[in-house]
Amino acid sequence: MTDPIANLVQSWGINDTGRIIIRILLSLLLSAILGCERSSKRHAAGLRTFIVVSLASTVSMIIDLYLMSGVSVSIPILSAATLIGIAIITVNSILYSSRNQIKGLTTSVGLWACAVLGLSVGAGLYTVTLIMFVAFLCSLSFFPKFERYLKNRSNHFEVHLELKNAAHLPNFVSTIRELGLKIDDIESNPAYHNSGLSVYSISISISSEELKKYKTHAEIIEALRTLDYIYHIEEMT
Repeated sequence: MTDPIANLVQSWGINDTGRIIIRILLSLLLSAILGCERSSKRHAAGLRTFIVVSLASTVSMIIDLYLMSGVSVSIPILSAATLIGIAIITVNSILYSSRNQIKGLTTSVGLWACAVLGLSVGAGLYTVTLIMFVAFLCSLSFFPKFERYLKNRSNHFEVHLELKNAAHLPNFVSTIRELGLKIDDIESNPAYHNSGLSVYSISISISSEELKKYKTHAEIIEALRTLDYIYHIEEMT
């Protein structure tokens, strides 16, 4: 595969050391931009984490290319080990909150993708790297708004419900049915057993055609929040 940017860099007459420096600097720049995007949204894995992941991947690929060309190694061992190691770290960074919500999934996948970006830079695939970077940045920066819009217009959603007393659950179910909603599943949350509250994770479907046309999840939840026996209710994302 011909890489026009790589051909351009090669035409400049830069030696091997210079090309390695260019790759490391490019890896640093791109990962810093991605890290800033995550940090601006107050995610735990931010600027430094993304930079370290990308640089480690880039250097791993550079070393593998050296070993494969000079020491007759046929498999990119370091690159594979780095990618597997980062995958393990990202899986362990995914958290489950007391409200049964998954936390850190996008950032974890982002770190893994940043590692792939670093491997691409280290291999000198500049064009592929830049295309991947733009797509990656757009998916992190611009798609969340569209994703929230789609979720808010979906006919299915989940809520975290805290009732002042378990005896109010039948009242809540009756109210849901009167509003033109349908309960698909109710799961009690054991994390709140000693809090004095009755806490549930509830899957709801919108069955009313009127609600499907005119009401968002936020408006439905706001209406339910006015019930005096509900201590707290929010949509699970």
